[in-house]
Amino acid sequence: MAVRTRPMPRPGTRGEPEKTRAAILKAALHEFSSEGVAGARTDEIARAAGVNKALLYYYFKDKEGLYGAVIDSVFSGLRARVVEVLSSDAPPRQKILDYAGAHFDYVASSAEFPRVLQHEMMRSGRSKSPHLKHIAKSYFAPIYVKLSEMFREGMATGEFREVDIRRFVVCMIGCILHYFHTMPFAAAMGNNDPLSAENLAAQRAAVLDFVSHAIMKEKP
Repeated sequence: MAVRTRPMPRPGTRGEPEKTRAAILKAALHEFSSEGVAGARTDEIARAAGVNKALLYYYFKDKEGLYGAVIDSVFSGLRARVVEVLSSDAPPRQKILDYAGAHFDYVASSAEFPRVLQHEMMRSGRSKSPHLKHIAKSYFAPIYVKLSEMFREGMATGEFREVDIRRFVVCMIGCILHYFHTMPFAAAMGNNDPLSAENLAAQRAAVLDFVSHAIMKEKP
């Protein structure tokens, strides 16, 4: 008597939920970063993910729900990366450089990250984004708490200058992100590959140099 075996689930089916969900999120990240929420096409996301369009609505309620899941995947990755660094036992002088480097590396690892962030900021206008408060509370707030602790410690030990923490954090993050937000201008000015290993290494070094000179007191 032949033994009946269950067929293995095929990619792009409900039988492989984690793999299918990951494929949809990857395709959606690319589509949303390129077109924004309004311009993104679920047909294109399904095609790029290699799934039936109905599966998009099986795993995610609607396009806005899918976009929210993309936002969560992007910002949860950033939070995990930098909070780990900020939770270390390193002294503030080292910790701030580790943070700036980790934040820069995370953004550099995905060309879509800065574009998704830009599109989300643009949605704060007429249409209003339903995700901004969630992003602020779930992702930015925990990072800011850790940064504030580091700055207070550094100022208390004399390693850092006395600064307005909130405003310095805004300037520091702007220093990290500006390069990625303005890559089209860099290309127009003759830098044909802002994401090359050489250019990224040079920009990363410049960010760390800028941050260290902005906050650290001179060594005795």
